Parts: sequence; structure tokens; C-alpha cells
Amino acid sequence: MRSLLSIFALITILICSFSPVNTLTKTEPPGKTGHFQARGIYGSPDAFWNRGIELNRLNVNSVFMNWKAINDRIMERAGKEGLKVYAEFPVLNGAGYVDKHPEAWAIDSDGKRVEPASWFMGVCPTDLGFRQFRMNELRQLVGRFELDGIWMDYLHWHAQFEEPEPILPETCFCDNCISSFETATGIRVPGMSTPEKAEWILKMHEAGWREWRCSVIADWVRETREIVKEERPGALLGIFHCPWEDGEFNGARVRILGLDYDLLKDLTDVFSPMVYHGRMGRKPEWVRENIEWFCRRLDISPGAFPKVWPIVQAYDDPRAITQEEFRKVLNYGSAVPVTGIMMFTANAVAENPAKTETMKQVYSGLFSAN
Repeated sequence: MRSLLSIFALITILICSFSPVNTLTKTEPPGKTGHFQARGIYGSPDAFWNRGIELNRLNVNSVFMNWKAINDRIMERAGKEGLKVYAEFPVLNGAGYVDKHPEAWAIDSDGKRVEPASWFMGVCPTDLGFRQFRMNELRQLVGRFELDGIWMDYLHWHAQFEEPEPILPETCFCDNCISSFETATGIRVPGMSTPEKAEWILKMHEAGWREWRCSVIADWVRETREIVKEERPGALLGIFHCPWEDGEFNGARVRILGLDYDLLKDLTDVFSPMVYHGRMGRKPEWVRENIEWFCRRLDISPGAFPKVWPIVQAYDDPRAITQEEFRKVLNYGSAVPVTGIMMFTANAVAENPAKTETMKQVYSGLFSAN
């Protein structure tokens, strides 16, 4: 009997030694990549709940929504349906604030206040008053609700990239930005007027100016991360961001927006490229091409940080997004090594039964019961 037990034990050891260790938790069921985590919607879950639809019955497990729309009722029901809640936090959206605090208005290379870019009104990222204001809002948010994560939105210098022809002004050349640039680089900027200073900077020290602007954005991410992790150590920090490749629009993602992936990849837990194909005048296949490029660019590995959870377009603007298009971009956006996906917006899917069913079907393939 003892020899039989020894043989059995040996066989067990051999089997275990050749079996992969499952490091996933029960809250991270395996899917296409073996650990697909987020099957999400962007927008208030009320879009579905008001129609009598429970999100978990649509295979949804995550809700991403504007922070001001989150309340105790939503948090309670989300918990009952087993949903994780992530707050979208509009970091550098200065709409409303700059009207009351003109010192925070972004200044262009002509020395003038920038105009609103489509629906977005930026702000000077170096204005200390605005930064304190926004970070205080963040502390209040993460202190009140037991959120699963914060997703930074509008994380860029004043511009508008969600257009076929993006709005890309040169900013910000306010006195505070120029002074901050001088302090950070040791460069003394000559000139009397703002246009003179802007022209000299872009002619003599453009590379240093671009690098400094990227460091300003990265510092916003760094402080946001510190606040989130201090209050909610297990919460994720994500970024909704421009999906352009390095060379697109003459390198405008770095040059104008100030988004340097190499600076951000060690500061964020999840990248969420905003691959709105219809809005940006692209074909659905662009979603696949862009995500493949992005994952290669950052050497993304399933199960490791940073993760990639794209957000794809469902809403009919500026043109209708068909059911088949929606199916394609959901599939393209959830391929290996992506570990999460969401769609924009909840209303656009909830009001369209065909899109609702499409989302349910695609999401059904992104997990299996343990």
C-alpha cells in the first residue's frame, strides 16, 4: 500500500510540474487572453436599468462613468449586480473654471486666449490654483465612494483630437508656463512680448519645450496616482487617451498634446485608447491596426502592467454606426493582449436592441465560468 501511495504521489507531482499555474482570481475569469478583466460600458447604467435590463445579464461586469453622475444608489445597485465602478475624471477640462479664473486660461503663441476646441475647453496645466482645485475634487471623490478605479480624461494640453481634422493650437505661453519652463530647464527666455517669447522658444529650444510639456502631463498623472493609491490602494488608475501613432499629424500626440507613452507607462495601470473610428473618419479595421501597433509599441503582455482596455464607438455621430460595425470594433478591440474593453456610450447601445444583443454576444466570448 505504501509503495502504491508513493507511486501516486510521484504521478501527482509530475502532473503538477507540467501544469501551468493559474494565478487568476475568481474576479478575473479567463477569456480570449486567459484573464479578460473588464467587459464594460461607458455611461450611466441607468440607460439600461430604466429599461428593466440588468447589466450582468448582458455579460457586463464594469461601468465607466462621469464622476459627477456617481451616487449612492448607483453604487449600491452596481454592487448587487457584481459590477465594478470606475470614475471618469476630466483632469484638464477647464470649462466653467476659466471663466471665473481667467488666470488659468491657456494662451496661444500669439499671446491670445485659446478658443474652445469643439466641445472641449482646456486650461493651463501649470496653473497652481486649478491644480489644487482639481486635486481637491479628486480627494473628495475617492474618499466618498469605494470605487474600483479612476480613469483620467482630457489629459492633454488644450486641443481637440476626436475629429477627422483635429484642432491643434500651440500652447501654453502664459507667464507661468514660460517661468516654469525656465526653472525646469535653466533656459532664460528673452523677449518682451508673448509672441516674441513663443517664437524664440520654438526656434531655439523646441525639443526641450516639447519634453517639458510632456513632463508636466506626466506629473499630473503622478500626483493623481499618489492620491488614488493612498485612499484606495487596490483601485486602478487608467487613462483615456488619444490613440494616434507616433508619426501621425506630424507627431502631434507628443508635440501638441504632450502625451509621451514612455513617460506614462510606469505611472498608469491601464491605457484606454479612444479608438472612435467613426468620429475620426476611419474604417473599423483601423481599430485592430491601432491596438496592434499600440501593444507592440509598449510591449504589452497579458497579465502584466500596464494593461490595455480600449474604448470603441457605438454612438451614431457624426454618422450612424451599424450593428455589424459595432460587432467588428468590439472584436478588434478585445483581441490578445488586450484584457478589457468598453463601448461609448451606454445610451447608444441601450436604445438600440440590435447593438444591445451584439454587445451581449461578444462579451459572452470574453469569459468562461470557473
